[in-house]
Amino acid sequence: MKKTFKVVRTIFSYLLIALFLTLAIIVISSKASGGEPTVFGHQMKVVLSGSMEPTFKTGSIIVIKPSADGSQYKKGDVITFKEKDNKIITHRVTEVKKANNQVMYTTKGDNNDAADLNPVLGQNVIGKYVDITIPYVGYLLDYANSKLGAALLLIIPGLLLFIYSIFSITSALKEIDPKKKVSAT
Repeated sequence: MKKTFKVVRTIFSYLLIALFLTLAIIVISSKASGGEPTVFGHQMKVVLSGSMEPTFKTGSIIVIKPSADGSQYKKGDVITFKEKDNKIITHRVTEVKKANNQVMYTTKGDNNDAADLNPVLGQNVIGKYVDITIPYVGYLLDYANSKLGAALLLIIPGLLLFIYSIFSITSALKEIDPKKKVSAT
């Protein structure tokens, strides 16, 4: 029993360290680039509406490959782009037009009845969806971006580490001084 508990504790320690290192890398890369978090050259976006259901469920995270110029996409590709009011949208390309050395895309959400009213200029394309979706985690990320969520995400891991360190110290002290362990029972 003791050996199993020690193995579980060790695995938990390594998982916590891996989690904190991953979060640190994401935060540092986000701050260094001055924009969206980029991991291995890909960005994560939260799906906030049902316009692309059933392809993406609301609250999912999708992974996109950022675009250099936005002119290389074809019909059927799912692209993420900025609208004129800087709103970010992810829809499927239904038509590609080239005019005056510019590429324009007609897009449509899979769950929408009609195509989007305004064509998307190639320079407004942020990137292309790369077939990686993580359902429902976007709700957590969206909450983490709020002030309360950010505060809780700083406090809760700190509390967990504090409790875990107290538990580890008391376990180590019991192993060092077995008399206290025997006299307590």
